[in-house]
Amino acid sequence: MADRDPVPLPAEVRAKLAELELELSEGDITQKGYEKKRSKLIGAYLPQAPGMDPSMGQERRTPVTPSSSSRYHRRRSSGSRDERYRSDVHTEAVQAALAKHKERKMAVPMPSKRRSLVVQSSMDAYTPPDTSSDSEGEGQGDGDEEEGGEGEEEDGGGGGGTSSSQEGSISMEHWISRAIHGTSSTTTTTSSTASSSSSSTRSGGSGAAAGRLADVLAQHVHISSAHHRRHHHHHHHHSKENHSAPPDVTGYTNNTANTTATDGIQVERAPGAGTAAQRQTPKYGNAELMETGDGVPVSSRVSAKIQQLVNTLKRPKRPPLREFFVDDFEELLEVQQPDPNQPKAEGAQMVPMRGEQLGVVTNWPPSLEAALQRWGTISPKAPCLTTMDTNGKPLYVLTYGKLWSRSVKVAYNLLHKLGTKQEPLVRPGDRVALVFPNNDPASFMTAFYGCLLAEVVPVPIEVPLTRKDAGSQQIGFLLGSCGVTVALTSDACHKGLPKSPTGEIPQFKGWPKVMWFVTESKHLSKPPRDWFPHIKEANQDTAYIEYKTCKDGSVLGVTVMRIAMLTHCQAITQSCSYTEAETIVNVLDFKKDVGLWHAIQTSVMNMMHVISIPYALMKVNPLSWIQKVCQYKAKVACVKSRDMHWALVAHRDQRDINLSSLRMLVVADGSNPWSISSCDAFLNVFQTKGLKPEVICPCASSPEALTVAIRRPLEEGTTPPGRGILSMQGLSHGVIRVDSEEKLSVLTLQDVGSVMPGGLMCVVKLEGVPQLCKTDEIGELCVCTVATGTSYYGLAGMTKNTFEVFPVSNNGTPISEFPFTRTGLLGFIGPAGLIFVAGKMDGLMVVGGRRHNADDIVATALAVEPMKFVYRGRIAVFSITVLHDERIVVVAEQRPDSTEEDSFQWMSRVLQAIDGIHQVGVYCLALVPSNTLPKTPLGGIHLSETKQLFLEGALHPCNVLMCPHTCVTNLPKPRQKQPEIGPASVMVGNLVSGKRIAQASGRDLGQIEDNDQARKFLFLSEVLQWRAQTTPDHILYTLLNSRGTIASSLTCVQLHKRAEKIAAMLAERGHLQDGDHVALVYPPGIDLIVAFYGCLYAGCVPITVRPPHPQNIATTLPTVKMIVEVSRSVCVMTTQVISKLLRSKEASAAVDVRTWPPVMDTDDLPKKKPPLLYKPSNPDTLAYLDFSVSTTGMLAGVKMSHTATSAFCRSIKLQCELYPSREVAICLDPYCGLGFVLWCLCSVYSGHQSILIPPSELEVNPALWLSAVSQYKVRDTFCSYSVMELCTKGLGLQTDSLKARGLDLSRVRTCVVVAEERPRIALTQSFSKLFKDLGLHPRAVSTSFGCRVNLAICLQGTSGPDPTTVYVDMRALRHDRVRLVERGSPHSLPLMESGKILPGVRIIIANPETKGPMGESHLGEIWVQSGHNASGYFTVYGDEALQSDHFNSRLSFGDTQTVWARTGYLGFLRRTELTDASGERHDALYVVGALEEAMELRGMRYHPIDIETSVIRTHKSITECAVFTWTNLLVVVVELDGSEQEALDLVPLVTNVVLEEHYLIVGVVVVVDIGVIPINSRGEKQRMHLRDGFLADQLDPIYVAYNM
Repeated sequence: MADRDPVPLPAEVRAKLAELELELSEGDITQKGYEKKRSKLIGAYLPQAPGMDPSMGQERRTPVTPSSSSRYHRRRSSGSRDERYRSDVHTEAVQAALAKHKERKMAVPMPSKRRSLVVQSSMDAYTPPDTSSDSEGEGQGDGDEEEGGEGEEEDGGGGGGTSSSQEGSISMEHWISRAIHGTSSTTTTTSSTASSSSSSTRSGGSGAAAGRLADVLAQHVHISSAHHRRHHHHHHHHSKENHSAPPDVTGYTNNTANTTATDGIQVERAPGAGTAAQRQTPKYGNAELMETGDGVPVSSRVSAKIQQLVNTLKRPKRPPLREFFVDDFEELLEVQQPDPNQPKAEGAQMVPMRGEQLGVVTNWPPSLEAALQRWGTISPKAPCLTTMDTNGKPLYVLTYGKLWSRSVKVAYNLLHKLGTKQEPLVRPGDRVALVFPNNDPASFMTAFYGCLLAEVVPVPIEVPLTRKDAGSQQIGFLLGSCGVTVALTSDACHKGLPKSPTGEIPQFKGWPKVMWFVTESKHLSKPPRDWFPHIKEANQDTAYIEYKTCKDGSVLGVTVMRIAMLTHCQAITQSCSYTEAETIVNVLDFKKDVGLWHAIQTSVMNMMHVISIPYALMKVNPLSWIQKVCQYKAKVACVKSRDMHWALVAHRDQRDINLSSLRMLVVADGSNPWSISSCDAFLNVFQTKGLKPEVICPCASSPEALTVAIRRPLEEGTTPPGRGILSMQGLSHGVIRVDSEEKLSVLTLQDVGSVMPGGLMCVVKLEGVPQLCKTDEIGELCVCTVATGTSYYGLAGMTKNTFEVFPVSNNGTPISEFPFTRTGLLGFIGPAGLIFVAGKMDGLMVVGGRRHNADDIVATALAVEPMKFVYRGRIAVFSITVLHDERIVVVAEQRPDSTEEDSFQWMSRVLQAIDGIHQVGVYCLALVPSNTLPKTPLGGIHLSETKQLFLEGALHPCNVLMCPHTCVTNLPKPRQKQPEIGPASVMVGNLVSGKRIAQASGRDLGQIEDNDQARKFLFLSEVLQWRAQTTPDHILYTLLNSRGTIASSLTCVQLHKRAEKIAAMLAERGHLQDGDHVALVYPPGIDLIVAFYGCLYAGCVPITVRPPHPQNIATTLPTVKMIVEVSRSVCVMTTQVISKLLRSKEASAAVDVRTWPPVMDTDDLPKKKPPLLYKPSNPDTLAYLDFSVSTTGMLAGVKMSHTATSAFCRSIKLQCELYPSREVAICLDPYCGLGFVLWCLCSVYSGHQSILIPPSELEVNPALWLSAVSQYKVRDTFCSYSVMELCTKGLGLQTDSLKARGLDLSRVRTCVVVAEERPRIALTQSFSKLFKDLGLHPRAVSTSFGCRVNLAICLQGTSGPDPTTVYVDMRALRHDRVRLVERGSPHSLPLMESGKILPGVRIIIANPETKGPMGESHLGEIWVQSGHNASGYFTVYGDEALQSDHFNSRLSFGDTQTVWARTGYLGFLRRTELTDASGERHDALYVVGALEEAMELRGMRYHPIDIETSVIRTHKSITECAVFTWTNLLVVVVELDGSEQEALDLVPLVTNVVLEEHYLIVGVVVVVDIGVIPINSRGEKQRMHLRDGFLADQLDPIYVAYNM
C-alpha cells in the first residue's frame, strides 16, 4: 500500500460514512448531497497542505490511504445486480487502461439533443474527451484507494485531486476553442471564447456568412480569394493538423474540380446563380464532391462535430483482415482469419477427474419421502424451518411433525379431491405447477413434499405479478408443454394474483388454462384413517422439474429423477459433512438451484433446521442473515456474492456480531469469476468477527448438472488454496496463460473445490465433437454421475446434445461407456484436481473469432466510476448478430441525477476501458433511465427481454453511442474501378456474345396516318385560332374547386378572346418587343392558361412560375425572384392578390422588392383587341421556357421551341388517343415538365376537355380527384406521386363510405403518375390495391418518365402491353451491373417499367464515362433523341460546354453521327416477350435513378432511395427518411411519428439495417419531426436542401447521433 502514514478515522465516523455509502448506493441521496455530507464528516481528518485554507479541503484533496484491513470497510456498493462484484484489482486495471488511452485522446462528438429531452442544460456542442483534471492520477496505485476505497473521487481523482476546478474550466475552454478552430476553417478567433452552452450556431467573424449556403441562396455571393487567404493565415495559428482532407473512405477520383484558385472554401454556387452551368465538371455524377478545397466543412456546429467525428475515425483501426468468403455474390465479406501469433493450447490431453467414493452410510434413508416420514414420526417436535417477517422477527416455525402431516394431507387431496372419483384431475406422474412467493418457504415445502408423496411431479415457478410479466409468457409455454392443468399456491398468494372484474384469475399471457389449488390445511379435507401415501425406494421416475431460462429467453424444464435427487442430497451431505439437527441459514431462492437442494431437500434428509431469510427482508436489512447466524449459532449459511456484498456495504461496526459458529459459508455463485472480490472483501471485514478463512466455500452448479463442484470446509490451519491469475487475451482465444507482464487485462479466479463424490468430470471443446481439451485449454465442464438432470422435458434433440454426451479422446475413442452431462460452465481442472470456472456458456460472445464473457465485460464497465453513474449496478451485456458476426451491446441504467455530460463521459470511458482490457470494440452502448430495464422476479435484469426490446426498438434509451466504424471490420473491400476497355474490344465483345446494343424507339411519327387537323399548323397559337373559328363553343378547360363543383370553364372562343386582351395589354402597358420574356406567377387555374396564350399572341416568351406561399414567404419568395431574374423576364404578370403579396412587408424581409420588373395584374383586362396577332416567322424560335428546381437543388431552365412544343403535343395525342370527344382529369402542378404541357397545351392541340384539379385543393378534400374522375366518367387521368400518397394516406379507411356514395373508378383505363424518378412500386401497388374495391383496374395504374432535356420520354398511354416488373440484385446494381433475380430472393429490388416510349422518341443506353453504347440489360445513362427534345439550357452565363454535353452528345464509337441528349439518369433496356401494337417485340425501359443523386461510397454507386426504403421498414415510427453524404460520411435523417422517447431507439436499428442490407456504415443519424424533410411539387425529396439545413443547423432535430 502507500508509504505515507494514513490518518486513522474514528470508528463512529467510519460507521457514518458507511451509512452514507449505503444511502448513495440505494439512490436515497444524490451524489451532491453525498459529497457534501462526506466532506463534512472527514474534513477534520484531512492532512492540510501547507498554507492552504481548510475550507478548500474539498477542492484539493491529497489521497488518504487507510490501512489495508479497513480498506474494505467502506467499499462503495455497486448495487443489487445479482452476480456482480467489483474487484479492486479490476478497478485499478480499468483506471490504468483509461490512463493509457488518455495519451491518444478520443474526441468523441457528443450527440445533440433537443431541449425537451435534456433535463439539465448541458453544454451542447462539445464535450472534452476527459477534462484535464479527469484521469491523470488514476494510474497511480496509491491515488486509487481514497476514503471510499475506490478511485472515483469527486474530482476524478485527478493527480490526487490537485487540479482545482478553476484549472479544469480553463482547460475546458481551451479545448473547446481548439475543437472549433481545428474543425471549421471559417470560424475566426472570436470563437475561442465561445464556450457558451447555447445551441446557437457557433460561427463568428466574417467568413462565417460566406460559408452559409442558406444565405448564398438569397444573394449570390462571390467570395474573393484575397479574403480567403487572409482568413487562412489567421487560422494557421490554431490548427496545424487540419489541412489534410478528411479520410477518403470512398476513394474519390474527381477531387480535382475542387481545388480552385483560392486555397480557402469553395462555396457551392447558389442554384440560381449557377444553375446547372456552374457545376465545374462537364459530366454528371459529381454531386459528391467535397464541400471545400481543403476538405474543411462549411461553418456550423454540426460541421464541427462531423469534422471531429471524421478526425476520430482517422485514428488507425485494428488491422484489417486478410481473407474473404463469398456471400453468394462477388460482394466479398471479410472472414476472420486466425492471427498466426495468437496463443495456442500446448499442454497434454487432460485426464478426467474422479470424485471420492460416495460412502453409503447405514442410516441414510432409501428416499427423501422416507426421510420425511422417519423424522415426522420419531421427532415431530424438531424444528424444520423458521420463516422471518420483514422486520426480521421469526414469523413461524414449521416442525417435522407438521411438515409430515400437512404433506400427507396435500398428497391425499391432490389425488382424491380434484375431479371426480372416476375421472381424477391429477394422477401419479402428472405435472403440477408450484406458485409460491419468496416469503413463504413453509407452504412451498409442504406442497413440494405433498407432490412427492402423491408421486405427482412438481414444477416450481415464479409468481406471475402482472398479465404481461417479463418472461412469464415463456414460463407459460413450459407449463403448456409439460401438460400442467393444476397450479398449487398459498392462500395469501392466491388473494394477491391479478383478478378480472368477476373475481376470476385471468389467464396469463401464454399460459395454459390452469385450476388454482390452495394448499393451506384449513382448505383441505382430512385423509381417512386408513389412507397412507405409498412410500417406496427412490427409482427412475421423475421427481421434479426445475425451470431454466436460456440465453434467448426461452424456458426449458430440466427433469430430475427420484434416484438423482436422492443421490445428489447424499453427495451434498458428504461434501458438506452435514449432520443431524444442524442449523443452516438460507438466503437463496428455495424454489430452484442451490437454495432448493440445500434448504428444501438435503435439510430434510438430515433433519436440519433451516432459517429462511426472504428477499424482502434482505432489501430492508442487508445484515439480517449475519444477525440470524449469530442469533441461532448457525453452522452453515447459503448465500450469493450479492448478499456478502450487501452485508459489507451495510456493515456498521456492530459489537455483537460473532460468526465463529459458522463452519461453512456456501457461496452459491462461486462459479462467477467476479465472486472472488466479494469473498475476499467479506473475509477481510469479518475476520475480526470470528469468521475463519477456511469457512468460505464457493460452489459451482447448473440446472442441468445440479451441483458441479463445491469447496470442502478445510480443517483449521491448512493453507487456503491458490488462485489463478489468467490473461484475458489468452482466455479470449480459449487458452490458459498465467499472466506475467500485462497487468491490465487479467482475470483472477478462485477454485470451486473438487469434483462431487461419486462423479467423474472432464473438460471438452465447446464446438463440434465433444473432444477432451488439453490441460491448458478452456472448455465446457462435463460430469458423469447419477446426480444430474436427465432431460429437457419434451425436447429429445436438445436432451441428446446436453445429457447424453460421450466425450472422446484425441484418437476418437469414447472415454467412458456412460453418458456425460454438459454443465454449461466454462473452465478447467487445475493442479491438485481443483476446478476453476471462467464463465458460462450462456454469457459467451464470439466476436471476430475471439470469445468474450458477458460477465467480464460487465465487471469492466462497472469499474469505470460505477457509483457516480450506473444506477445500482444495473447493467446488461449481450450480443446481436449484424453482418455475419456478433456485436457487443451494453445497456446500463443511469442514475436519475446524472447530466448529459456525465453520461457521455462515462460512455466514452467505458468504450476505452473495454477496448483496453478486452481488446474488443463495443458496437452499441445505451443508457436507459433508472428502474426501466425489465426485471426478473428476484430483481436481477431480464437479459433476453432487454435484448428483445433493443432489437424491436422499444427500449427507449436516453443516451446511445454506436461505434460501427470501430467495430465492423468485415465489410467488403472498397471497389476499385477497372480501367476502361477501348471501343474496338467492346464492339467485338458485343458481336461475340451476340448481345444487342441497347436501343429502342417509340412509333415513327412520319408513318402514322391520321386525320390530325392540327398538324397543318406550325404554331400552337394558330391551332387555337383555328379551333376558335371551327368549334367556338367546345369546352376545353373545366376548373374544379375543393368542393368538387366547377369553379370556371373555358371554351375555345373564350380562351381566344381573353388571350387577345392579354396580348393587347402587353403591347399597350408593357411596351414589350417580340421575343421578350414574361414571368407568369399564377395559382393553378384558368388565368394561367389565358396568360400563356396571351403571351404567344403578343410574340412574348412565357415562363410559368409557382407563386410564393403566403404562409411561407421567406423560403418560397426567393425562388420566385431567382427564376424571374435568371429567366431575364422584363415583366411579371399575375393576379391582384399576388401582386400585393410581392410588394408586401413580409416580402421585403425576404427579397429586395425594389428590383422587381414591372408587375401587371390581369384581373381587369382592357376591352380592346390588339391591332394584329403576332405570327412567328421561324418555328425553331422559342415558344416558352421551362424552369424547374431539381432534387439536388439546381435550378435549370430549358428552351422549348415551337417545333418541339407541337411535336410534344402530337406525341402525347397519339400515345393517349386524345380527341375532342375525350375528357381527361389532370391533378398536377402546372409549372414545369409534363404537368405544364398537359395542363396548358394538350387540350388546345388535341381538342379534348381537360378537367383541372389543383393538387393543393386535395389537402382540404382528399377525395376531390377520385370523385371528379368518377363523376365525369373519365377514362384517362394524370396525377403526381404526392397526390397518390395523399389519397392512399387520407382515404385509406374511407373506401367503404366512398363506395356507398357511389364512387366508381371502373371506367379508368389509364391513371398515369407523372414523374422524373424511378417508379415507386410500393406506392402504386398500395394505391391499386386500396381502390380495387372502387372498381379501379390494377392494370390502369402506370407511370411516365421525363427529365430536363426531354420533358416526356415514356408515358404508358392506352394501347400496348402492360408495364412489366423485373427484380434485380441490388448488390450488382452498386457495381453498375444489372443482374436479374427471382422475386423474393435476398437483396432483390423490384423495378417497374416507366411506361411506353412515346412516338418519335429514340433511346439508347450509353456509358456515362466513355460514351460508348451499352449492351441490352446493362446499366448506363439513358440518352434520348426526339423532335420534342428541349433545345438547350437557358442560363445567365452561357456555359457552352455543359450545354453541348447535355444536348448535343455523340457516341464515342458505333453510330457516331446521331446527336443525342443526355438525361442524366441511369437505367437499362430489356426486350420483353410481349408484343406492342405494331407487332414488334416490346422494349421496356427501366429507370434506376439520377446520376447526380447517386452517392459514391466505398467505390460503389448507391441510390439514396434504396437505403431509405430499408430504413423506413425498420421501425413503425419512421414515417419518412432521406440520406445524403457529407465528407464521405453517410447521414441518415428520419422523421419520427411517435413520442420523442422513441427517438433513440431508432439509432441502432437504422445503423443495423444499413449495415446488413447495404454494407455501409452510417456516420450520423438525425431524428427529426414529421414534415422536416423537404419535398418538391412532384413529391420528390429534396435531399440537398435537407443537407444544407442540417449543416446550417436549422432542422431543430430531436436527436443527432454521431456514430463512432
